[in-house]
Amino acid sequence: MIILDGKKIAEKILKKVKREIREKQLKLKLAVILLGRNPQSAVFVRQKQKACEKIGIDFKLLKFPERIQEVKLLEKIKAISKDDSITGIIVQLPLPKHINEDRVLKSVPKKKNAEIVSPVVCAVEHILKNYKISLRNKNIVLIGKGRLVGRPVAAWLRKQNIKFFNIDKITNRIKKADIIISGAGRPGLIKGETIKSGAVIIDVGGDVDFESVSQKAGYITPIPGGVGPVVVACLLQNLVKTKNY
Repeated sequence: MIILDGKKIAEKILKKVKREIREKQLKLKLAVILLGRNPQSAVFVRQKQKACEKIGIDFKLLKFPERIQEVKLLEKIKAISKDDSITGIIVQLPLPKHINEDRVLKSVPKKKNAEIVSPVVCAVEHILKNYKISLRNKNIVLIGKGRLVGRPVAAWLRKQNIKFFNIDKITNRIKKADIIISGAGRPGLIKGETIKSGAVIIDVGGDVDFESVSQKAGYITPIPGGVGPVVVACLLQNLVKTKNY
């Protein structure tokens, strides 16, 4: 079994981004909008902040109360977007139920949208490429149909004309899968008994029971240190790309 080391991959990406920032003398600033006090969201925000500090990107955290009205939040985003010092903007998900995520995310101008290219797709692509894992002629199962993982990964696979099954619960299909990309966000969903021996496991959503699955998988991403660091690195890579919009 081979551990897919996301930390090493992320380091390579961040070094490249840091070099590009230095060579082009770019002044980049990432603004993260955070609502409420979701502990998991706070962890993700700190990861982004540490990565920014490591490669010389300014970081600004904008906190708003969980009960903020949607119209007020949209006004705040509009004002933040007009700040010329801010290169990229992220609205940290999930948002409170009373706020329409589609409207809020679409309110971020394309030229400042740090997630204009899906960081999750970028991360999955980097991991597979780094370990020379091909998607061609493989039985692929994508678990989850959400905004952050399922939808963008499905669109990416379709664009490459790669056949796959998109499910949101464990079925017999998973036992036949050569490659499993999981983003359901349900801890312990995937266990060793449910997978094929030698399967490639890309755990984006923290769905894998690592102890049992690692005993059968051929390749597996750990948590922490798997997909997460690469997602953050890809996000910062996007900041450089926003300069082209």
